[in-house]
Amino acid sequence: MWAEKRVFYHIYPLGFCGDRGLEKISGIIGHLKYIGADALYLGPVFQSANHGYDTSDYFRIDPRLGSNDDFREVCRQLHENGIKVIVDGVFNHVGREFWAFRDVRENKENSRYCDWFLLNWNGNNHYDDGFYYQNWEGCSDLVKLNLKNQDVKNHLFEAIKSWTDNYDIDGLRLDVAYCLDKKFLTELRNFCRVLKDDFWLMGEIVHGDYNQLMNERMLDSVTNYECYKGLYSSCNDKNMFEIAHSLRRQQELYGGKFMYNFLDNHDVSRIASKLKDKRDLKLLYTMLYLIPGIPSIYYGSEFGIEGDKDAGGDSILRPSLNEFTPNELTEHIRRLSLIRKENEVVVYGAYKELLLQNEQFVFSRENGSNKAVCAVNLSEEEYEADIEGQKINIPPKEALLLIDGKSVLQR
Repeated sequence: MWAEKRVFYHIYPLGFCGDRGLEKISGIIGHLKYIGADALYLGPVFQSANHGYDTSDYFRIDPRLGSNDDFREVCRQLHENGIKVIVDGVFNHVGREFWAFRDVRENKENSRYCDWFLLNWNGNNHYDDGFYYQNWEGCSDLVKLNLKNQDVKNHLFEAIKSWTDNYDIDGLRLDVAYCLDKKFLTELRNFCRVLKDDFWLMGEIVHGDYNQLMNERMLDSVTNYECYKGLYSSCNDKNMFEIAHSLRRQQELYGGKFMYNFLDNHDVSRIASKLKDKRDLKLLYTMLYLIPGIPSIYYGSEFGIEGDKDAGGDSILRPSLNEFTPNELTEHIRRLSLIRKENEVVVYGAYKELLLQNEQFVFSRENGSNKAVCAVNLSEEEYEADIEGQKINIPPKEALLLIDGKSVLQR
């Protein structure tokens, strides 16, 4: 699948685009190419009343971003520059302004769309609609769809076909995939693979057995929250055993599958705000690119910008970013992208743990005669590691990357 080799860039458009609309995405295509990002995951772009995950119309681009024609042009430019396009598929729920739910609110039991939702006419809600409806995790603004209703499925599938026909999208990131009916996911995969035989499906999942959704019948990939937690916690606690344990466990459970790896996203604090020691940023990005899976960069974090969700809520995580001047971290990420593109061993090589201590972690990726070694040192002191008979001196607070014995990251 094409996604395995790509480096993803993640944008939350309703925050990023500000008052410039979709043209702002066109304006950073050069930056995406510079840092080596060749797949773009766009958060919600379809019409909603608030944050984008409360869809009101699956067939219309949110007017705050522009028009359908504007988005068609952006996608054309991205594809012209070799960048794949993934959009958010928000299918578990809709907003209260979704046209079919508005009809239910107006016509109550007489609405022809009652069975599109999970309703109880003997209850009520805090909007005093005179009936209760299932929602997403207690949020009354997000009305749960009945994904066992064929008309609902037809409506969603028609929307996906229109996105493919009009924008030539290459895949979907499925919001709260852990909530979706598994039969629906199977039908969705079959439908999408008819549209495009390499249509990529990635699902949001936080806990549990990823194989429940990431398998040959449903999704190609899932959000790797386990390694997200392990990566930053290992640095903060000076305990590399945590990420090593996660990688060992995932090789046993999911070996050969490509999960979607990240250090931050639109729902969690920026990694620069999570780290106790910001010197660990370059080290962490090196690990992100070298562990099994697909690396993703959340817009702005390639510059090390901060954003503490506990202090500023979701809005601080989703800014309208206007400055795109590369710095030392940006250049480091660019180098990692180049290395990944030039060395398939980094993408497909078998994972092996070589050395593990509280502040040091060394692992390899091996593919035939090619071998990559990532050596991490959290300590303030240089560390001499004996790796399979070879002495490696790892500088303090750095990660070394050796490919076929040659250092390729430090110059």
